[in-house]
Amino acid sequence: MSVGLEQQTPREIVAELDKYIIGQDKAKKAVAIALRNRLRRSMLPEEMRDEIAPKNIIMIGPTGVGKTEIARRLSKLYGAPFIKVEATKFTEVGYVGRDVESMVRDLMSAAVSMVKNELKEGVQEEAEKAAEEALLDLLLPGSKNVKPQMPGQTAQPVLPDVSPEAPGSHTREVLRRKLRDGELEDRQVDVKVSGGGMPSIEIFSGNNFEAMDMKLGALGNIFGGGSKKTRKVTVAQAREILLGEQTDKLIDNESAIDIARDRVQNMGIIFIDEIDKIANKASKSGGQDVSREGVQRDILPIVEGSTVNTKYGMIDTSHILFIAAGAFNLSKPSDLIPELQGRFPIRVELEDLNADAFEMILTQPRNALIKQYTQLLNTEEVTLEFTPEATRRLAEIAEEVNNKTENIGARRLHTIMEHLLEDVSFNAPEMKGQTVPITPEYVNERLGDIIQDRDLSRYIL
Repeated sequence: MSVGLEQQTPREIVAELDKYIIGQDKAKKAVAIALRNRLRRSMLPEEMRDEIAPKNIIMIGPTGVGKTEIARRLSKLYGAPFIKVEATKFTEVGYVGRDVESMVRDLMSAAVSMVKNELKEGVQEEAEKAAEEALLDLLLPGSKNVKPQMPGQTAQPVLPDVSPEAPGSHTREVLRRKLRDGELEDRQVDVKVSGGGMPSIEIFSGNNFEAMDMKLGALGNIFGGGSKKTRKVTVAQAREILLGEQTDKLIDNESAIDIARDRVQNMGIIFIDEIDKIANKASKSGGQDVSREGVQRDILPIVEGSTVNTKYGMIDTSHILFIAAGAFNLSKPSDLIPELQGRFPIRVELEDLNADAFEMILTQPRNALIKQYTQLLNTEEVTLEFTPEATRRLAEIAEEVNNKTENIGARRLHTIMEHLLEDVSFNAPEMKGQTVPITPEYVNERLGDIIQDRDLSRYIL
């Protein structure tokens, strides 16, 4: 993850995305400019900074062409709080479902987790030392502050296989050495762990959901959810438990929340997928269309900028970047209510993928499908060798099937690759040391009959 990605030039941001996503230069350029504008905004005087709203983006294009992948990769590269939500999961307030403000709560929760993980790295060494001392206390109770023995004193209790008479070493230090050498990993110890709270049941919606959630958590503690119980675990398991506890103790929770809140309000990204599903079509017959418009009107204040109450405090959404996406097969962006359209001034149309694009997707990105399958089967000592002609044939098949049946973009390649390598994957444990050449003939043998039978290809590919 490149935490400093926001400080890179738009050209450098696009170059990073190019490592994982083929084509779609317009969409990459749009998100790169949006990120760069955040850096520009941070350099302005405060009074002007507050006046500049993020330029939200709508990505228009069929499924499988890279809309979600651009946003997902952007979040990993960017190092900013990010969540993906589906517009169809929200319903108008008063109906069954989640309220739209939950997207902001989820973003804040993701940010807190992100910040805590970063802070954990800074205290890891200290936490490991504290966990080791706590583990030694479990292995040899009462040994932590033991003073050197005087002649005639009774020796401290020791484990059966540890000699207290080790030259120049106290019993605790002998244990410490054995612990670091991994000699005690399977020994059983008793560890106190927090008991589970009351089950979390998400049955509420509306503005008070977070408050209800916190109250339920408090009730859980009252009825024993916060109590500790003793578990018998191995030393290896106890180390993980104690390391987690010591790390939590060393992290300033309030400071982590403050950092997370600042990141959400100034760097947060919310990706709203399937926004076309809540767009009103031309014929407004009421009923379902009324509900769709209601969801849009509920989303509007969040995108415009409002204050949302979360269990971590109030969050201002004015400078969160919203990226919406949809296929818009049965509707168009102009079917959204005018107010919402105005909050997404940048519209980018993504291109359909052809055989040339599929061929590049199979081979060029860092996570290219052929690389994935080759490395997977390498773990079984089976070598796959794809010829360029075979790769081209797979790309042509993907384009052909997408044209004949439903166009699902690059996702078609996953289905084709699975079917192509089904037998090899199944028999791989018995094929150690073998090399499997993937040629055009092999591709046609495995997929040719399915391609010819249009009805069969609908079900298999």
